[in-house]
Amino acid sequence: MEWIQSSFKMKIIIVNYRFFFAGGPERYLFNIKQLLERRGHTVIPFSVQHNQNMHCEYEKYFVSPIGHGEVTYFSESKKSNLGEIRKYFSRMFYSSEVKRNFKKLVSDTKPDIVYVLQYQNKLSPSFIGAAKKSNLPVIQRISDFGHICANQLFYNYSLNSVCERCLKGSKFNAVKFRCVYNSAIYSLIKILALEFHNFLGINDKIDQFVIPSEFTYSKHLEYGISESKLVHIPSFYSDNESDTASGEDTVSYGDFALYVGRIEVEKGIMTLVKAFENTDMPLKIIGYSSKGYDLEVQEYLKGKVHNIEFLGRQSFEKIKEYLRECTFTICPSECYDNFPNSVIESFAFSKAVVSTNIGSLKEMVEHDITGLQYDPFDYLSLREHCSFLFSDKDESRRLGQAGRKKIDNELSETNHYNALISLFQKAVSRKIGSPEL
Repeated sequence: MEWIQSSFKMKIIIVNYRFFFAGGPERYLFNIKQLLERRGHTVIPFSVQHNQNMHCEYEKYFVSPIGHGEVTYFSESKKSNLGEIRKYFSRMFYSSEVKRNFKKLVSDTKPDIVYVLQYQNKLSPSFIGAAKKSNLPVIQRISDFGHICANQLFYNYSLNSVCERCLKGSKFNAVKFRCVYNSAIYSLIKILALEFHNFLGINDKIDQFVIPSEFTYSKHLEYGISESKLVHIPSFYSDNESDTASGEDTVSYGDFALYVGRIEVEKGIMTLVKAFENTDMPLKIIGYSSKGYDLEVQEYLKGKVHNIEFLGRQSFEKIKEYLRECTFTICPSECYDNFPNSVIESFAFSKAVVSTNIGSLKEMVEHDITGLQYDPFDYLSLREHCSFLFSDKDESRRLGQAGRKKIDNELSETNHYNALISLFQKAVSRKIGSPEL
């Protein structure tokens, strides 16, 4: 497919609460920024000040940080600092500072459209009203279930299982099950913030929702968001991210499995380590936990027979080295992941993926075509799949090469750009006024 030639070059504000690499959403942020800029558009970031931020000419418009610019996750913040906590909660509900800075950015740059990635908890939705007052279309990309679920994951930590109670029932289920930081108080505040946003009609002020996963699309439709507002546009692998990803002479199938991602309960890490426990199968784990769960997992493995190596947090350049050399990768999530980058990146390096068969993973990893799937928590089935792929490198290669074809045919940056820019053009052509919050 060829590039769509835009009739005019747009000025696009991209809103995300981080302007540094912290996870999958930021990988998408910088990939789409580069992609749009390569096609001649101007990308204008709006974010929160942070010590790790990439330098940007628009950073003077970024809002003040929570804490002193070092906090990435709320779990890292100082719970005893009342000023910090107050600012955090104000960002959950409505922030005049966010609105004021955003209006100044719009006034100075005269953008055509606003593309929202992540804003909840660190940026308030006050900027959305300011955008509509300026007659700007607002498109939001959905990376989780934050409009529906208090902890954004449809995961119940009390029961250690997927939970959809708030999808159709009362959101106050989150208080009952302490879904946010295992606290009834934090859960209540989060629910009140969501209800306040519903009162303000935030979802009504967003022109379109871009959703990477068909599964996530179906859940938002079930929640009651109009189908006319939902657009399915899968994520993509940036050609700019790797100069050798598809070259057979640069990809090998070595003697270790690879996990890349956060080390948290809902990511199925305990099931993963149990599958490799009491075996000689090598596993390398790249990632970290903001809650210290990685230390719990390592404590569990003490004194046990295993060949598991924890590599901690790594740059993407380093991750690519492991992707080139691993036998296959594993995505053991026991929550509803929304089209995880780790799977896309595995396919880009012609590596099969062993994953659970829930959420978007069921549509991303086709069993016995691009990888192998198993039921959540079934570590024996996971162990069997891994043992099979280690013993049959030709099969690992076959599945991985099919994954690479999926990148080229379905998840290319050309496909993503064409779909997204077409949506932007339609939104700009029909933009209408909207009352300010």
